Amino acid sequence: MTLKASAGAPFARILSVGSATPSRVIDNEFLLQYIDSSDEWITQRTGISERRWIGEGENIETLSMTAATSAIERSGVDPAQIDAIIVSTISHYHQTPALAPKLAHLLGLDDAAAYDISAACAGFSYGLAQAESMIRTGQAQYVLLIAGETISEITDLTDRGTAFLFGDGAGAVVVGPSETNGIGPVVWGSDGSQEGAIWQTKDWHAAVEAGEFPKLGMNGQAVFKWATGFIAKAAKQCLDEAGIAPEDLDVFIPHQANNRITDTLLRYLKLPEGVVVARTIKHLGNNSAATIPMAMDALLASGEAKSGQTALIIGFGAGLVYAGQVITLP
Repeated sequence: MTLKASAGAPFARILSVGSATPSRVIDNEFLLQYIDSSDEWITQRTGISERRWIGEGENIETLSMTAATSAIERSGVDPAQIDAIIVSTISHYHQTPALAPKLAHLLGLDDAAAYDISAACAGFSYGLAQAESMIRTGQAQYVLLIAGETISEITDLTDRGTAFLFGDGAGAVVVGPSETNGIGPVVWGSDGSQEGAIWQTKDWHAAVEAGEFPKLGMNGQAVFKWATGFIAKAAKQCLDEAGIAPEDLDVFIPHQANNRITDTLLRYLKLPEGVVVARTIKHLGNNSAATIPMAMDALLASGEAKSGQTALIIGFGAGLVYAGQVITLP
């Protein structure tokens, strides 16, 4: 007896994108009361002049709901047709239940498959790869992918190496069937030997015993070396796997970790001067999994990028993990 296999659409694409930014604007001067640094040093080293943090009445749920609602409305898809929800986050501080089922309920999608993934700053591309596969194999017709982070809650304000890096926010996309391909092959992987490059300072057992909430720690030099070497090659592989030459690319949306990393990636890829490059880090900081969809929405909203253009996205972070693909912008 042969089991039946599911079959789906020939291709998938991103139909829409939405995002949400918190209300509090935190400039570099605010952080100087906690660390020995300067606005000039922070700006030159990272490209960050300010970031957004959650304020009163804001949390990962409110940000994710705002981004998701926007993406659904823009997609034109009947919410009842969304049968899977993936949430990428490292900021949902309940081991169980996952955030995705709660968001599904709040959105009125109680019968949808719903689960969280933890792939840090590569999480959006991880989730997009899963959404694309689900649609092409018939596991889902439409997938809502949400990336939401409130990193300010685990930022150590006294750590001179990380206090200024992170911001909060959320981005969401609706992924659906397509007659033409809008999501290229994913290039992804991990290097667990470098787990000490970005870490949570205490596990939850130790945090309970110490009575202190865990924070994020990072070896900035190790991450910079890895990103400017290995990730540059992975970004080139994304283009190769999609059959796209650098001169065919319209937009580049790398994870917003550091402007110097972005500059190195640009030099390695030899992208033409006309390629639009996301630089949302200046005003939003590093939003972990949410940086790519937030940057995508910002570029489309400003008119710098346009629907139908070809974009390279790539994320990299704690794990260490990475993932990227070439997409058609919604």
